[in-house]
Parts: sequence; C-alpha cells; structure tokens
Amino acid sequence: MAAITSSNVANAIVKLVAVDALPVLIGNLVMGNLVNRDYEPVLAQAGDTVNVPIPPTMVANNIAEGGTVQTQNPSLGNAQIVLNTHAEATFQIPDVTKVLAVPDLLRIYMEPAVAAIAQKMESDLLALYAGFTANTPVGTPGTTITEAIIDAAETALFLAKVPQGEQKFIVVDAATYSAWRQIPRFSEFQTAGDAGLRSLIDGTVGKVKDFFVFRSQFVAKTGSSPISTHNLAFAKSAIGLVVRRSYQPNTLAQQFTVDVLYGCGVLRNSAGVQVNT
Repeated sequence: MAAITSSNVANAIVKLVAVDALPVLIGNLVMGNLVNRDYEPVLAQAGDTVNVPIPPTMVANNIAEGGTVQTQNPSLGNAQIVLNTHAEATFQIPDVTKVLAVPDLLRIYMEPAVAAIAQKMESDLLALYAGFTANTPVGTPGTTITEAIIDAAETALFLAKVPQGEQKFIVVDAATYSAWRQIPRFSEFQTAGDAGLRSLIDGTVGKVKDFFVFRSQFVAKTGSSPISTHNLAFAKSAIGLVVRRSYQPNTLAQQFTVDVLYGCGVLRNSAGVQVNT
C-alpha cells in the first residue's frame, strides 16, 4: 500500500471538491439555471469577450407575376458578454487527512463557499434589469403585484414577437411571490384547479399566464420611499451567462479556493421586461 503523503492527500481533496462543488453551485442558482448558457464552449481567459450573433430583421415582399426578387442587406446584430468577474471563496482546513476519512466534513467547509459564489452570480444576473429598455416597464414601484400587471408583462413579450414556443420566466422577490399566491384567481381550487391547490398547500405558484414563476432573495431593489423592486420577466434567449468553472487550490494542501470566472449580459433587449412592485 502506498504511503499517504501531503502530495497525494492534496490530489485526492481536489477530486472530492470537484465532484461536490458543481451540484452545490447549480442547486443555489435560480437565474443561472434559467438563462441561455449555450456559449460557454467559446470562452477562454479573464477579460475575453464572447460575441453572440443576433439574427437580423427581414421583411417579406410580394413578388408580382413576372417580377423580380427584392434583395435585402440585413445587418447581423451582435451581443457581447465579457468575462470580467472572477469570484472566489477561499478557506483553510486544519487537518486534510481527517477530511479524506470523513467526506461530510469537506461538504461542511465547501458548501458555504460555493453558495457565496452562487449568490454573487444571482445578484449580477438580476442586476441586468436596467438593460431591458425595449419594452416599457410594467407595474408601479411600491405597489402590490396584480393579475393585470402579470398580464401586461406577458402581452409586452408577445408584442415584442418573442416566439410563442420559447420558455418564459418571471423572477420576483419574496414579498411579490407572497402577494402572488394570495391573488384569489390563482390560489383557489374553484378558479385555478390543481394549480390553485398546489399554491395553497405546497406554496408554489408554478406556471401562470405562460410564465414559469420563481422567487429569489437577490431581486434588485432601488430607492427608499417607495422602494422599487425590479422583478424581471424574460424569455430564455434574453440573457446570456458564460461560465468557466474551475477549482484552483494553491500549493499548500490546507488551503482551497473555489472560484468561477464568468460574464453575463443582455442578449435580446426585446425579450425581457421589468415588472416593478
């Protein structure tokens, strides 16, 4: 049997952390699991820019009998996501050999570090609300959400020609989610069927007016009187998140750094709308 050395202990710890870190990160994300992440394979180093092509606008022309086609020169759009955030959480473990013997000890150290990074990512994604200017915000700061406001958000995305088949989400803060569950038409069995029963018993809103509804502790808030809560309704294609996952301990076996390099940005301005409460 090979002797246990500081070197092979360090290598074993890295493998344990790598296995456990990603599920914890994903489990702590709300926005991060909803937005478009198809562009991760093109990323490289900190400061790099990921260019995302945006389809151009085309028009249909009626060609008369014996006529000719009308050539169009569409301009391909481009959205940029810069890998400009390198979040890290570093911790020390007094006795790494004990962690190898009792893996749950590692989870106790590691989970808070990964959760802290996830919270940073959530805050940055929800702060993108200000970038959605193509659609007029719905709702009024300091007022409770109503069915009419939810309807207006869905209508705004429909008028912006967001594809009917594309998934749509709305992420709200705790107070808005609570008020949502108390809208009678959404929370009673006689008006909403099984969905109303789930809202009443399980506390989950589920899907309403074509939106999958989620709540987050990191919805952006501004102002003081009244406080503006910037809930966000969007299609999956509205926001991009590019992540380079990594785990980079230094040469000391007792110190570990859980880190992630990422960038996020608005991809399609018209595919999102602010829902103020």
